[in-house]
Amino acid sequence: MSILDRIVRRFVPLSVRVWWRRGGALNLGDLRSMEPVSRVFGGDRGLPICRWYITRFLESHAGRVRGRVLEVAGNEYTRRYGGAQVTHSDVLMVVEGNPVATIVGDLQTGAGIPEGAFDTIILTQVLQCVFDLQGAMRTIHRALAPGGTVLITAPAIAPVSQYDVERWGEFWHLTPQSLTRLLATEFGDEQVQVGACGNHIAAHAYLAGMAAEELTEQELAPYDPDYPVVITAVATKSGTRAATPA
Repeated sequence: MSILDRIVRRFVPLSVRVWWRRGGALNLGDLRSMEPVSRVFGGDRGLPICRWYITRFLESHAGRVRGRVLEVAGNEYTRRYGGAQVTHSDVLMVVEGNPVATIVGDLQTGAGIPEGAFDTIILTQVLQCVFDLQGAMRTIHRALAPGGTVLITAPAIAPVSQYDVERWGEFWHLTPQSLTRLLATEFGDEQVQVGACGNHIAAHAYLAGMAAEELTEQELAPYDPDYPVVITAVATKSGTRAATPA
């Protein structure tokens, strides 16, 4: 640190130094409001920003959605990205009552979830609602057939979903580092690919409740590791994948 830097740090207040680095005062506009523009992740304004990242991630791995596929709460992504490659679609719920559910089971304990059954598991924005994450990793690995793949997205910087809090809980927001360690414990380092999406513009907009349509692709697409919005992961179980019946 230079002598000038030391003098500035000693005699110039932090607020002034921050203001100077930013080039002057910021106009926060609507960000000064205590009420976000949406409390449903921007879903009442368009496509939630998290879903913009999720759909791009799943599109890039659509070829992996095939055979017998398990998805949570519905099978929209199974149908959209698997199409004719899917031979059987299962929908998992942790409680009874969902008419589209074909399996009622617990990711934490594995209760109700068949072993070695699935070629693909799609888990989008699910892990934050599972308290025992390591138990969930064991269940996911056990439920996959040899050579099967799980496609995961999880929230990082994100509002808390009160809908989930009131029904099954919301316990965690993850980082690339935490999800990598969780998956590697069961799948092995070489079988796991973890990434992330987001930047400070997207993170601010998502927290404020803006929709993806209110930003440009040039604002959404760049990644800044200090501001991840969605964590993504692909993990494959060791072994040879069985041929999908014609």
